[in-house]
Amino acid sequence: MKLTVAGNLKEFADGLTVAKLIELEQVETPEYITVSVNDEFIASDSFESHVLADGDAVEFLYFMGGGR
Repeated sequence: MKLTVAGNLKEFADGLTVAKLIELEQVETPEYITVSVNDEFIASDSFESHVLADGDAVEFLYFMGGGR
């Protein structure tokens, strides 16, 4: 299946979960990311069970603190 990951079109096997995609993409500090699929946020406790579908657009979002 084809997914758009962080703006890049990539090919993956069917049945891929968000958790497995995080692993395959070697996301740094995965415990601190938020994931959106087709502009909808996925709860971190659903990463293991949320199966991605052909054509999905996935973004890994890192929230940074700071400022004044």
